[in-house]
Amino acid sequence: MGYISIFLVSFAIAFSGALAPGPLLAAVISGSLKSGFRAGPLLIAGHALLEIVMVALLVLGLGRFINTPPVIKAISLAGAAILVYFGIGLLRRLPSISLDFSAGSAGRDAGFFLQGITLSLANPYWAVWWLTIGLGLLLSAGRLGLPGLLFFFTGHILADLAWYSFVSFSLSRGRRFVSLKVYRSILAACAAVVISFGLYFGFKAFL
Repeated sequence: MGYISIFLVSFAIAFSGALAPGPLLAAVISGSLKSGFRAGPLLIAGHALLEIVMVALLVLGLGRFINTPPVIKAISLAGAAILVYFGIGLLRRLPSISLDFSAGSAGRDAGFFLQGITLSLANPYWAVWWLTIGLGLLLSAGRLGLPGLLFFFTGHILADLAWYSFVSFSLSRGRRFVSLKVYRSILAACAAVVISFGLYFGFKAFL
């Protein structure tokens, strides 16, 4: 494959994965309703930083050491526990959550960035994807050297940024029409999604 082919394949595969519901999408939805458009890009910025680290580790040979059933099972169980913890924590905070559309602080922005890292790291599917599909794409892109890897990663992260920014922008435009009751209901649904994924990954680890 050439550079453009690598970019397009990477973008298409990543975009199809981004469309699937998951913990990161739930965070983008709740964050965008609370703090506006910037929540999506900030969450993806944290997600992207973690993926840069993962790509670097895989290029250095990490995949050979951890792509084994026991390690994958341990990753799944740890991630499942963290996701369930996040979801339950959100449910517990629901009664005290308010709907304040005032400008967010730098601390809140940093919170979105860190949440993008932690939710991605806690999602076992993310690690498994990189150790299987992602590693295969990296090997293919790596045949063209560093430029090939850059085209691969650029296509991958732009797909995430495009989709989640679109979701964040759409929700931020209509958030002033959302009542506190509806907002809490959406957060409860997001928490349920995160918990469900945690339970699913935990169950799959024992199969």
